[in-house]
Amino acid sequence: MAKHYNILIIGGGTAGIMTAAQLRNKDKNISIGLIEPSEKHWYQPAWTLVGAGTYDMKKTVRPEKDFIPEKVDWIKKYADKFDPENNKVITKDGEEYTYDYLVVAPGIQINLDGIKGLKESIGKNGVCSNYVDPEYTWKVLQEFKGGNAIFTQPTTPIKCGGAPQKIMYLADEYFRKTGVRDKSQIIFATPGSVIFGVSPFKEELERIVQKKGIITKFNYVLTEIEGDKKIAHFKLAQSGDNACVINEMPEIQEQVEGDMQVKIPFEMLHLAPPQSTPDFVRNSPLANADGWLDVDINTLQHKKYPNIFGLGDVAALPTAKTGAAVRKQAPVVVGNILHLMKDHKLGDKKYEGYSSCPLVTGYGKMLLAEFKYNNVRDSDPLLSKFVDTSKERWSMWILKKYGLPYLYWNKMLRGKM
Repeated sequence: MAKHYNILIIGGGTAGIMTAAQLRNKDKNISIGLIEPSEKHWYQPAWTLVGAGTYDMKKTVRPEKDFIPEKVDWIKKYADKFDPENNKVITKDGEEYTYDYLVVAPGIQINLDGIKGLKESIGKNGVCSNYVDPEYTWKVLQEFKGGNAIFTQPTTPIKCGGAPQKIMYLADEYFRKTGVRDKSQIIFATPGSVIFGVSPFKEELERIVQKKGIITKFNYVLTEIEGDKKIAHFKLAQSGDNACVINEMPEIQEQVEGDMQVKIPFEMLHLAPPQSTPDFVRNSPLANADGWLDVDINTLQHKKYPNIFGLGDVAALPTAKTGAAVRKQAPVVVGNILHLMKDHKLGDKKYEGYSSCPLVTGYGKMLLAEFKYNNVRDSDPLLSKFVDTSKERWSMWILKKYGLPYLYWNKMLRGKM
């Protein structure tokens, strides 16, 4: 017989734990089950700093059991199938769990098969990713002696969209410290058409890129990695109605190799791999046509099944996938579920798309990009009284390196903010 819960949560990452903690803090009597197979909980925002040699990887992981709220049943299994018509979730071992309300928050998965040669190349020959192994990124930085250092990202949505830039800015500064910057070309090759989508952060980052002498290649889509030959292949994306024009650059040994295709040699290639929802979500009745969890962007309620909610990286929301976004989403999900349980209608809380990206621009320098839906700036009212977060600040670096990890482990995951 299937075990039943008032609320069943899938995922024990930031979104799932925050939701469970806030629910438990507000109502001690509801039964809550949480499906999460991992025994480790990672603080991934610090992996950028690990990749730059300024944070200890061991400090980014803690036991999952330390953050499962009291009186929440930890179901240490993999979710496998949804049966929303019967309010049921089936795990990989065939066990069934039923619910009154379901919260779907399993995060996002990395697809190493998404780019030809990526799986075979990652972790050697200078091909690195802070999303996969930031300690290898740091090794690559230390061993870099000059040449092309390419930083790129995929066409898919990714968690922490600013991360591919952060390590690039840190690499620039590290290369200057080690005396190899004048023998190096730092290249930012991105499928996008701008360095950042929100003003005034866009203008500040453009200034920083120019100051650092970084070569930008917009509308560049990474299609193949030849790790043993150290060659990256790109196709040029369409920009509006007009195809991007190839400006072949001899100084980086860029070569046209076909119709709208180029290849660039490298000594270092850092990338954010293609990412997607977990397979059991993408192939389920809960997904939209693109495979993301189909929820209302303001209420976070599923568009077809009113007793299902979703948040975090898995959700089809037109905003950046960050922990800061989850911090604003969790109270909306919790409030709406509790209102439904009590009053049989949604509460008045709405999620307006808030997210933030702590953009590290060097050792001891950071700006904090905050925004909401439609790329509108959305500054924290308290923080903005004391500091202009659109400029590089040492205080923002201290927030990133020390303040945010403390708040994450001690406040966010305890449902206290």
